[in-house]
Amino acid sequence: MADASAYAENIKKYAKGYNKAAAEKIVGHLGIALRNKDSSVVACSDGGELDRIRDRWCRNKLGLALNQGELDAGIKTVCDQMKAEGGQKSRVTFYYLLAEHFGRLDHLAG
Repeated sequence: MADASAYAENIKKYAKGYNKAAAEKIVGHLGIALRNKDSSVVACSDGGELDRIRDRWCRNKLGLALNQGELDAGIKTVCDQMKAEGGQKSRVTFYYLLAEHFGRLDHLAG
C-alpha cells in the first residue's frame, strides 16, 4: 500500500476530513510521477494539464459522467481552494480535493 503520510497535513489543510485509504490510492495511482518535482505539482494556469486532469482523473479514474463544463467548474473550485499554494499545488492534494468535491472518496477507498 502506498504511503500517503507525507501528504496528510497538506490534505487536512483544505479537506473537510481525511480519508487515509483514499489518499493512499491516489499516491499509488500517481506512483513514479511523484518523484519528479514538475509532475508532482499542478499548475492551474496550464490549460493542457487541466484538460488531462479532467479526462484522465475525473472521467477515467473517478468514473464521472458529467459534462465538460461541470468537470471544469469542479477543477476551478479546487484551483481557487488551493490558491494560497501559488503555482506549487500538491498533485496528491489536488486529486484528493477533486474526489471530495465530486463525492468520490469512497469510490477510491473502496
